[in-house]
Amino acid sequence: MKIAVPLVSVLALALVAWICTAYLNLYTLFGVIIPYAAFALFVIGFVVRIVRWGTSAVPFRIPTTCGQQKSLPWIKQAKTDNPSSYAGVVGRMLLEVLFFRSLFRNSKVEKRDDKLVIGSAKWLWLGALVFHWSMLVIVLRHFRLFLDPVPIWVQALEGADSAFQIGIPILYLTDVFVVAGLTFLFLRRVVVPRIRYLSLSVDYFPLFLLLGIAVSGIVMRYAFRVDLNSVKELTMGLVTFNPVVGAGIEPLLFVHVFLVSVLLVYFPWSKLMHSGGVFFSPTRNLANNNRARRHVNPWNYPVQVHTYAEYEEEFGEKMKKVGLPLDAE
Repeated sequence: MKIAVPLVSVLALALVAWICTAYLNLYTLFGVIIPYAAFALFVIGFVVRIVRWGTSAVPFRIPTTCGQQKSLPWIKQAKTDNPSSYAGVVGRMLLEVLFFRSLFRNSKVEKRDDKLVIGSAKWLWLGALVFHWSMLVIVLRHFRLFLDPVPIWVQALEGADSAFQIGIPILYLTDVFVVAGLTFLFLRRVVVPRIRYLSLSVDYFPLFLLLGIAVSGIVMRYAFRVDLNSVKELTMGLVTFNPVVGAGIEPLLFVHVFLVSVLLVYFPWSKLMHSGGVFFSPTRNLANNNRARRHVNPWNYPVQVHTYAEYEEEFGEKMKKVGLPLDAE
């Protein structure tokens, strides 16, 4: 059920969009109203989550440290693993966000017979890196549908992505890589017993949703061959707030747009929000300079204390009667 429910949910969403556009002609609803509403909810949800994280109290310096802290001059510091300056923190964050450095250095522990075996987890790092970078390139490539004229950097990105041209239309490498990355992440959750036991429906739903978006886009490009002029007219109308929805657009396009809209609404309130939350993690974005600077809790306030001397002065007679020793004596 953990797999069936999210899979059926994504298929049902795609089927609803197909029926409503192919047979009920609800082009304006699925081509204009839902995308606008989804984008607005995405922006609002993203801002709300970021504001909540940004205003959360972080009274202690708790960076994750995996190397030598800055100490004596002749002891070499691990400036990336244990940064003591904000420049080091920026370098550490860049390696984390762009190359998943902590995941690359991660290891897995398994029990084989009666022994614990520590092994590499590089396949997870590679699968995650392939998926995230492919998704980023695909999103940037889609800017050609929303900008006129198309910027040079978008054209250069498309050229690099289609460097190994195979047939017509051009095969984008990221189209293959994103499906391969998502498939690997899904199979990992199904094949590895420990991961399968820990996985919930909310872990499978975004995988199926992203796969639905990727597959619908690939099929739309290589099989149904939608009219790019109509698509460009629709997207430019959305950007300029002058939407024009033509009845001749392939229903699969509205399925693709609807699944993207669902992802936008779901994104801020799901685990996918780690893309924004990583910048607000105190284990990553703080310099480990506890030895160099004293950090005081900013909301400390004076507290009325009752010292032991005052306690002994107040209850000294009673303590003396029960035979307790007194410091005053």
